[in-house]
Amino acid sequence: MKIVVISPNAHHLEEIGQVLRGSGHQPVPIEGGKSRLGEAAEREKPDLILVEGMCRDTGELSQVEAVTSRFPHTAVMLLCSNTSPEFLINSMRAGVREVLPSPVPPAALLAALERVVQKQRAGQPAAPGRVLAFIGAKGGSGVTFLATNLASQLAESRSVLLIDLNLQFGDALSFVHDGSPPTTLADVAREIGRLDASFLAASCVKIAPNFSILAAPDDPAQAMEVTPEHVDALVALAATQYDFVLLDLGRQIDNQAVKALDRAQTVFIVLQADLPSVRNAKKLLSAFKSLGYGPDKAELIVNRYEKGGPIGVGDIERALGPRAIHTVPNSYRQVAAAINQGDPLAATARGNPVSRNLAEFARGLSPQPDDEPGLFRRLLGRA
Repeated sequence: MKIVVISPNAHHLEEIGQVLRGSGHQPVPIEGGKSRLGEAAEREKPDLILVEGMCRDTGELSQVEAVTSRFPHTAVMLLCSNTSPEFLINSMRAGVREVLPSPVPPAALLAALERVVQKQRAGQPAAPGRVLAFIGAKGGSGVTFLATNLASQLAESRSVLLIDLNLQFGDALSFVHDGSPPTTLADVAREIGRLDASFLAASCVKIAPNFSILAAPDDPAQAMEVTPEHVDALVALAATQYDFVLLDLGRQIDNQAVKALDRAQTVFIVLQADLPSVRNAKKLLSAFKSLGYGPDKAELIVNRYEKGGPIGVGDIERALGPRAIHTVPNSYRQVAAAINQGDPLAATARGNPVSRNLAEFARGLSPQPDDEPGLFRRLLGRA
């Protein structure tokens, strides 16, 4: 891999060059500052540019954005001795792949390079992954069950991170794992200055090879340590590292949740076919409109749906307006058993109708090349 290294520190250039050459890469050292960025991208056409010394003034990131926009196949990483949450957020928006410490430890540098190589080998675009948010119309709607189990299904063919943003009472991890998290979202917030791809991956619990969870704080009081800026930076970074980022919001709309909702391409409102759920879903849709979200951003998941009930899909559509509606059948006993065991439903009852439904749902969100057009809508019974 051809790698341009820009730094005002000649000693750092030599050290990084030795590491890169030792791992089979082709370094192009350039002694100087950030002003050399555009020139280097134009002249060298590298696979990656490492830039040291532009980690304070967010205005300087316009130079990075100009390069990532003009040369989308060139990754950019920054080397920073220290930085701020605001800078991290803006660097991700400008297209920076990762922010590494400076001076950079060889192991951290090589791990970051391996992630770039893997993306190139897999032919994955640099565009961010899909961010899906799940919020409940009322308590007990099944938000966490659906988010965790849909994540598990998606992870059979895609890389998935679920972030538990039910900050005070989140327990998403317990739905698919029987252990305690070594690190939680509150711990990440305390060390936000270290936030990069390696730190994020190390802070998550790996449920399966392609499925990780960042757990909510252990103590509800720790929720106050997580700011909207933390959430924004975290989701922005996660979307550059995973094909799907699922956000379990519980049912609250606070400043942190709004930042998450802003980042989401689709928000799934989870409800049941009862009057209180429909009323609250209408309130949520009104709130989304006030936040400036378009009508296509929110979709509905009617959980524990039973055909022939007093409130049908048509009634819900008439009450809430025409929009995508997904129905998930009722299978209380086996779902409850899976939750109590701390296992994904597909691991204990793959033939269960809910498990099959979520597998079809996942395939609709992430269709395979041989899927027939329109299969998603037929299988899910969209209204």
